[in-house]
Amino acid sequence: MTTDATTPNAPGEPQLSAEQLLVGLRTVGEDTRLRLLALLADGELTVKDATTILGQSQPRISRHLKLLTEAGLVQRFPEGAWVFYRLGEGALGGFARMLLDRLDPNDPLLAADRVRLAALRRAKAEAAAAFFASRAATWDQERSLHVPEAAVEEAIRELVGKRPFRTMLDLGTGTGSLLKLFSDQYEQALGLDASHDMLTVARANIAREELRNAQVRQGDIYALTVPAESYDLVTLHQVLHFLDDPGRAIEEAARVLRPAGRLLIVDFAPHALEFLRDDHAHRRLGFSHDQMARWLESAGLDLVEARDLDPGPGDSDRLTVTIWLARDPRIVSDLPELNLTQEVA
Repeated sequence: MTTDATTPNAPGEPQLSAEQLLVGLRTVGEDTRLRLLALLADGELTVKDATTILGQSQPRISRHLKLLTEAGLVQRFPEGAWVFYRLGEGALGGFARMLLDRLDPNDPLLAADRVRLAALRRAKAEAAAAFFASRAATWDQERSLHVPEAAVEEAIRELVGKRPFRTMLDLGTGTGSLLKLFSDQYEQALGLDASHDMLTVARANIAREELRNAQVRQGDIYALTVPAESYDLVTLHQVLHFLDDPGRAIEEAARVLRPAGRLLIVDFAPHALEFLRDDHAHRRLGFSHDQMARWLESAGLDLVEARDLDPGPGDSDRLTVTIWLARDPRIVSDLPELNLTQEVA
């Protein structure tokens, strides 16, 4: 007799205790909470989002989300004055997804919720586009200073290779462009950024591209609140030149790499365009190969390759983009499953 792989008792899947199962069933056994779970299956939401979609009061929605969180079916992630909610991970998250898989997608109440969710996402996408447009002039000016972004992305993909990997962490994710670039290779990805406005843009892009295995969160690049040794690929794409202490950021990125995990850094080679300090808030005017090699060595990483993308002859006033790929030298071993959305102190 075979076991249905979608049931919670499928071989290899985490198991629930009787108490966990009973708590989960009691918590889901209410229409608003079930509707909330169904919405969260499509991505993270705030209390304000849920009140808009479900047409219920903020205190009522907050209470239901609190109960779902306490039961382990939902996780919460504070971001400044906001709190984002997402389906839980592990056994309880799998239990919630198993229940949702058995719901009729054409149920009128749930279908209406999805229509309102789609309308809310369109409104957010329009707001994000307005934010992006207000800053597009400076961003376009900076992008015009180096080789086309398509050439940079092609080189990034070539260096990383085509093999799939489990987990990705994009530090300083910005608009989430790398989350999209590697979406066909990772199983789960997280983007971190200090800017709430940039995260708004990234969330809109993730929703538009339907990147269900990716999420973004506010975070401090110098003090990552994610489990150590948990990511196969960590990326720093045009981030280090904004930082006061790039070496410290590299050390923190190395800390969360799995054995044999890779760190990808994309930034500018040394240049003399001083206006970028005032007009674009650059702290560093590029990085030499020697400087980057020292930082990587100090972080305990082996440099695999460094590649310069020169704008070419006749473009002496344009910037060279450099891509560095480094690797954790430790031997791969079987590691326990980690909840990559769990924050650590």
